[in-house]
Amino acid sequence: MVDNTFEKHYRIGDLSRMWGLGRETVRKLVKDDPGVIKIRMGRKKAHTVYSIPESAARRIHTRLLNVA
Repeated sequence: MVDNTFEKHYRIGDLSRMWGLGRETVRKLVKDDPGVIKIRMGRKKAHTVYSIPESAARRIHTRLLNVA
């Protein structure tokens, strides 16, 4: 497992703006990816904060580009 503790981390909104995709689309892309940190704020899933390491963001973006 790669240690991504000190690499840059992004939020859903950051990746949404960078990739030109909707927030919900980005959330669906990252939610089950290994390495993505999920911080649940309360009992509802709607209050989950996602912290996406740069390495995971690159991997997800590369996967998006290779689908086409």
